[in-house]
Amino acid sequence: MSPTQLRVGIIGASARTGWAQISHVPAIQALDGITLEAVATRRAESAREAAAAFGARTWHTDPLAMIQDSSVDIVTVAVKVPDHRDLVLAALEAGKAVYCEAPLGSSPAETRMLAAAAQSGHSVIGLQGRYNPSVRRAAQIIAEGRIGRPLNARVVSTSSAFGPASTSAYEYFEKEESGASLLTITAGHTLDLVEALLGDITEVDARTEILWPHPELLDTGGQARREVPDHIDVLARTTTGAVVTADVVGGVPPEDADFRFELRGTDGWLSLTGGSLYGVQGGDLSLASSSDFPAPDKPAAPATAESPALNVAELYAHLVHDLQTGSRSAPDFAHARHNTDLMAGVSQAARSGRRWTSANS
Repeated sequence: MSPTQLRVGIIGASARTGWAQISHVPAIQALDGITLEAVATRRAESAREAAAAFGARTWHTDPLAMIQDSSVDIVTVAVKVPDHRDLVLAALEAGKAVYCEAPLGSSPAETRMLAAAAQSGHSVIGLQGRYNPSVRRAAQIIAEGRIGRPLNARVVSTSSAFGPASTSAYEYFEKEESGASLLTITAGHTLDLVEALLGDITEVDARTEILWPHPELLDTGGQARREVPDHIDVLARTTTGAVVTADVVGGVPPEDADFRFELRGTDGWLSLTGGSLYGVQGGDLSLASSSDFPAPDKPAAPATAESPALNVAELYAHLVHDLQTGSRSAPDFAHARHNTDLMAGVSQAARSGRRWTSANS
């Protein structure tokens, strides 16, 4: 690896649309110690356009060629979940550090396989919400006992997706086999943040519903058939003993995007609030508490409260530190497996009507 700059190659970096354009690229551009070296998209025109727009030195239409490029130190996989498997395996085999968007695999079995393949390599899963500066400060307040023993938390987490309308380009979100759903994405990020604050979730009761079974496809006038929940209610217990209720709501208009985490302790309270079109993982949060606390740390990279680059930059900063020092602070593929197993537990509890426990998973 380069002794001064770690070089990133992004698979799925379109200059016109997509998650990488609004999160990964500006995050990398704002950080020291890391640079965007290469981009890969399916078509030469879009790859060339992305390289010019983002200042990447090289572009590729074959992601496997980019993975093998010796000038790339970190491979970022920012494509549809069903396409993760082969790209992640190729990057791991090439000995690259791999940053993959969450969820890692399209099924629990695939996630377990990818986590096992990464045991000897350096892997990072894109569960970046836990690194938001306000979340980190809240975790410190709780760990230091400033509000006493955590008793109960109420969480509301929304998504603009999975509502009464969509487009044909995103119809794959409606299919269970894709692995990309309100459960695996929005609920996955939400409960990961809960665990960052209150410890691992050990017990789950859940209810899931499909409120809009046939969303309209606005670009074609047709209808899709939704196979995955668009509303999720979770009642959980964590290792700290706190009881958590979480409402994960799809189909919320962008202007009504909302996230609320309200925690009551024996000696006080704490709250995190915000709202982002991109979910809790894609924006900033405001921290309040009955206890005095130092202001949250300055972000690793300048970003607005609504910018999805904010928390992604925090995760890249941890990755850079890990690769430079040999530490392991960023969530890896073993962490991705834990998150996927938890989401499978939520689904199992909802389908069976029986409580899921981590001890029996």
